[in-house]
Amino acid sequence: MDAPRPRRDHAGMDIDRLVTLGAIFALAGAVKGVSGMGLPTVSMALLGLVMPPAAAAALMVWPSLATNLAQCAGPNWRALCRRLWPMWAGLLLFTVFSPLPDLAGAGRGPRLALGAVLLLYGAWGLLRPALPRPAPRHEDWLGALAGAASGLLTAATGVFVLPLVPYLQSLRMDRDELVQALGLSFTLATVALGLVLWQAAPQAATPDAADCGVALLAAFAGLWAGTRLRRRLPAAAFQRALYGMFVLLGAALLGRTD
Repeated sequence: MDAPRPRRDHAGMDIDRLVTLGAIFALAGAVKGVSGMGLPTVSMALLGLVMPPAAAAALMVWPSLATNLAQCAGPNWRALCRRLWPMWAGLLLFTVFSPLPDLAGAGRGPRLALGAVLLLYGAWGLLRPALPRPAPRHEDWLGALAGAASGLLTAATGVFVLPLVPYLQSLRMDRDELVQALGLSFTLATVALGLVLWQAAPQAATPDAADCGVALLAAFAGLWAGTRLRRRLPAAAFQRALYGMFVLLGAALLGRTD
């Protein structure tokens, strides 16, 4: 006799699951509303505690893509395309054609990789090392290198903040230009990750419709709330708390034995 399927047999467990997903994506959307980034990282960090990284990434793709598209708008997109295309090319190519094991791989590898990236990103955010500004003549190859490294980590972990975010911050853009650059970069990374998931495991890349609907609604509700809170929260304290959370979640993922 086949083992029972809790999602189908117990409606209460369905509700528990949807509440959990709603809370995770509401928090992730609020972080993005306050800081302009962080929805994929927060959602992957928390979802990684309750489901396999491949399933978490598949569920994260649509809310991430939908919330990033609005961030792509702005007057600087032509200049950003001319400046950042080598980074974007490396990001796309090395996400889609990564030689490393991807999220759909078996075993603890994907979860350990996700935990390590979260731990490193949190530590980087807490320490805030001063990165030198690249000389204009070196931006093309440094951008391509940063994009390639980010692509490898995107395919392996579903998180595309390292080294993409530190590299973009090192370019010393003004705030509006940086927010648009992050939106464009995250959108491309999300699309590339979706392709990787679909190629590796088409069924896993199509999340449950109810789960996806709750994730989208909760993410936009959190985004709205976070945008309203942006001017009321002390930015430095919020960022320290956020990066500290990444360190703790990364350590928790690395410490899991299942």
